Amino acid sequence: MELTNRKLVTIVTEAAIEDTLVLELEQLGARGYTITDARGKGSGGKRDATWGPQANIRLEVLCDVATADAICTALRERYSDNYAMVMYVSDVDVMRPLKF
Repeated sequence: MELTNRKLVTIVTEAAIEDTLVLELEQLGARGYTITDARGKGSGGKRDATWGPQANIRLEVLCDVATADAICTALRERYSDNYAMVMYVSDVDVMRPLKF
């Protein structure tokens, strides 16, 4: 089995900006993404997603280093001051690297 290293960018943020973020991700070079509902508690308190404005999403993007850097830089500059947002990047090994 041959594996290739890629980056996994994970963004946990407010569901209210989902559509805007999806457009941004595509413009920044993401070839695809996965979105799931997210619940939890952090420095901003508990977000239980039972009410629309309290809903969070988790966006995940598998990509190369340059795209990961572009995504993190752009989202930090454009959204992190005004929206609840946590981002982290992990090293992952993938099969079929041309998809990412």
